[in-house]
Amino acid sequence: MVRSAWRVGGDPPARLSGVLWLGAFLLPLAAWCALSYLPWLWHPQVLIAEPGDSSFSAGMRIERAAFAAAVAEAARQGQRPPQGGRVNPVFLPAPHEVARALWTGFTTPPLRRGDPWLHQSLGHSITVIAWGFLISALVGVPLGVLCGSVPALSRLVEPFVDFIRYMPAPAFGALCVAVLGINDAPKVAIIVVGTFFQMVLVVANTTRQLDRGLVEAAQTLGASDKRLLTRVIVPGILPNLYTDMRILLGWAWTYLIVAELIGASSGISWYINQQGKYRAYDNVFAGIILIGLIGLVTDLVLGWIGRFLFPWSGQQVSRASALAFAAVTLPLRLPWLLLRLARRYDPKAARPQEPDHA
Repeated sequence: MVRSAWRVGGDPPARLSGVLWLGAFLLPLAAWCALSYLPWLWHPQVLIAEPGDSSFSAGMRIERAAFAAAVAEAARQGQRPPQGGRVNPVFLPAPHEVARALWTGFTTPPLRRGDPWLHQSLGHSITVIAWGFLISALVGVPLGVLCGSVPALSRLVEPFVDFIRYMPAPAFGALCVAVLGINDAPKVAIIVVGTFFQMVLVVANTTRQLDRGLVEAAQTLGASDKRLLTRVIVPGILPNLYTDMRILLGWAWTYLIVAELIGASSGISWYINQQGKYRAYDNVFAGIILIGLIGLVTDLVLGWIGRFLFPWSGQQVSRASALAFAAVTLPLRLPWLLLRLARRYDPKAARPQEPDHA
């Protein structure tokens, strides 16, 4: 069964799928650990521990060839040779250093007074992403559905949208700052430009993939255009549309780095660039990993919610997931449940009258 899972079109069992999911993260982590902790694998530099009579100083990172030449020169002149151990360049910190930077980033104040904390920078970036993607979705999704449903509107709108989507969003940075100022508005605008035009085309293509027989059946029954959109097309594309929005949200994160460098620098991108200037590459790795973690967790949560919103899509939900979802949503459903119970057991509630047989 395991061998068949690796064939083209093979479906791995549930246990193997979980192992493969973990392996997707453990294998890169193992390679990173090997590069960091095995001196014979790479380690192209030497960290000077004792300079001896050389011109080096303790703590310097020297290329191995230069270190070997200094040792040979010291031996030839009868001087004390430098001593040190093999290390990687400063731009590749070890996993434990990055883990420590993740912890200290949330627990220690910034180096400069007035700089935001790591969690403040991260919260600012999430706010920019949320506003930009929300504005893009409020306009892009309805327009995409209409373009996919009405061919005439598609021919009117999509050529220009296709023209704009090839323009890199950062190219609009100077214009956004000139029009919207230097605060968060131009950053949100870059997210909108980077996702809106793609969103229109993706949603329109998803709408066109709806089974044409459903639309023709509704037209045969006399459904109006409005009912076709609200009762047939939109419900029919909801699972695929939900998946499209999850993918497009990832695109929004890819524009974050450029967006936050426009106008007043702020957010997690500003934090990463500042740490790079300080040569604190463990903090740089920590910021990059945080972005990936937030994106991954967000996508997993959205996918988990999608299984409950669209049970007819064929994705199975475990009993544990169902109980967890019920526990999370109980505070939202509690007023509705209490109202139903009150109406059900209210003695004054109106009851249907018996028919009069007289």
